[in-house]
Amino acid sequence: MQSAKNKRLSKAKNAGKTRKWVVFTRTALGVCLTAGVVGVPKAARAQYAGHVSSYVVDVNSGAVLSQVDPDLQRYPASLTKLMTLYMTFRALKAGEITPDTTVPVSIHAATQAPSKLGLVPGTRFVVQQAILGLVTKSANDAACALGELLGGGDEVRFANMMTQQARALGMSNTTFRNASGLPDPDQVTTARDLSMLAQHLVQDFPEYYHYFSTPMFAFHGRMIPNHNPMLKTYAGADGMKTGYTDLAGHNLITSAQRSNVRLVGVVLGARSNPQRNAMMASILDQGFASEGVAPMAPLHPPTVLARNVRRRGHASGGSSAVFEVAEAPSGPRRYQPLAHGTKHHVVAGANVRMATSRHVVSTRKKSRHQKG
Repeated sequence: MQSAKNKRLSKAKNAGKTRKWVVFTRTALGVCLTAGVVGVPKAARAQYAGHVSSYVVDVNSGAVLSQVDPDLQRYPASLTKLMTLYMTFRALKAGEITPDTTVPVSIHAATQAPSKLGLVPGTRFVVQQAILGLVTKSANDAACALGELLGGGDEVRFANMMTQQARALGMSNTTFRNASGLPDPDQVTTARDLSMLAQHLVQDFPEYYHYFSTPMFAFHGRMIPNHNPMLKTYAGADGMKTGYTDLAGHNLITSAQRSNVRLVGVVLGARSNPQRNAMMASILDQGFASEGVAPMAPLHPPTVLARNVRRRGHASGGSSAVFEVAEAPSGPRRYQPLAHGTKHHVVAGANVRMATSRHVVSTRKKSRHQKG
């Protein structure tokens, strides 16, 4: 009897110790996470779409002209493709590939969610078509195929290369997980970091920057318009990228030049495309005004695009229904295989030597993770 009583007392005592240990462990883990000791990624706040982060910088001087929550962690959506393009331009400049290098289309690439070109597994297209597919339609299948080419057949390896390059450029709060920007909870960035990337695209690759102002391009007999509305409406705008997912909100990076002043603006997490576009125009106007550049009236889209109505059931270049998203609700489009006469070129071990942030005036970052 006494033995049974002792066992019960011992069991209760051990249970009490276990509860104390659990409480201690949870408390210690909470302190470590707060202090940043444990290497667990902080949860991205981009799910609060509607809380906007913005940033405007003078590319030539590096002067920051305006900023709102520039270090708040966000989801990049299709702005991810700017790093895919940076890696592509770097490989072009290094002679590792050419605009005519063939890009194989894997099953993995072909089955990416829209927006897409509708690439068919086993076919091939060329690097220049891939570039144009990214800057105009924001094609996820083209981005994945390009990433696989540069990553030696592995998009995951390419994403790691993208992150390495981001660190080399000073983008310390950015991590990439794919080449397209399709949703991944670990793929995060900030407005400040994306501004650095945009500046490097302008400064490091002036010979390729013209791609961003392409109004449209022909692919398999179909004209594909550029989704960037700022090219048609904002005086001086000559490039960059749009992006959208439900969790990221409506994102936009715009580069514009007036007189001898070039600005890069970033807007992340807007509630709608009209709000995003209006905010971008406003912060760029303020930026140019602070640099002493006279204001200019908004542009108007060319009427020729407005008359180019639907063709083969697809929205025209002037249609407001055109999506500039990582996940547009449209089905894949299929084409016949391309000619196989050109020798296939594989970049099997892409050079991982990274460019540096030598051209960008860097600023010290102080992370702020505020509630949206």
